[in-house]
Amino acid sequence: METLQLSLDGRGVATVTMNRPEVFNAFNEAMIAELDQVFAQLGDDPAVRLVLLQGAGKAFSAGADLQWMKRASEATLEWNLDDARRFAAMLDRIARCPKPTLARVHGLALGGGVGLTLACDLAIAGADAKFAVSEARFGILPAVIGPYVVNAVGPRQARRLALTASRIGADEAGAMGLVHEVVAPDALDATVDRWVDELLLNGPQAQREIKALFAQLEVGPVTEPVRELTAQTIARVRKTDEAREGFAAFLGKRPAAWVPRQS
Repeated sequence: METLQLSLDGRGVATVTMNRPEVFNAFNEAMIAELDQVFAQLGDDPAVRLVLLQGAGKAFSAGADLQWMKRASEATLEWNLDDARRFAAMLDRIARCPKPTLARVHGLALGGGVGLTLACDLAIAGADAKFAVSEARFGILPAVIGPYVVNAVGPRQARRLALTASRIGADEAGAMGLVHEVVAPDALDATVDRWVDELLLNGPQAQREIKALFAQLEVGPVTEPVRELTAQTIARVRKTDEAREGFAAFLGKRPAAWVPRQS
């Protein structure tokens, strides 16, 4: 691949590294296409348990490559629409990946880099990381990433981030829900490892079911259709081989079959 590095360890942890450090992992057409391709591949690979997304060099991602944006400003409306649809589809691919996804954020996460962070299920940031929904500084708006920002921090904070385009620190990002944990930079890798270990303790099919079910749930009244959906889901999942193994392992005081063995 031109813009990414991919590795898979013996536990089933796939690491996707954005590898354009010379531009702080800003993404262009090529990276968008490769991220879409890689997450599709990893989502379908039975050997993959979870996906870690990170950036090489000094930053997670500075968002859109300015040369790409310059080309977009000079292109036709049709070209821009196709291009924006590909970006939207890539974020959706990450968000809908059936495996747990974890963003390791350091340095900068700007514009679309915030979108990548929020498309992942979980996000851990170093305390020195900076975040900004920065599109308005360039005379555009955070349209494609907008739904992810609103879902993460709510409409009022989302408007504040988008309208001001101000950079905020990791602690503030954590307080408003952009990331789940903030740690000292030298503790970032150990913290990511801890989250990975916790994720690997849980049934992979159960995690797939969680992502599928929660994607259908919205904040609001628990209506009869919602109650029926949840009842149908748990009744079906209780009958799976994974559920039987999980209960047997717990009662037998042993690790479940899906838990990686210590080497």
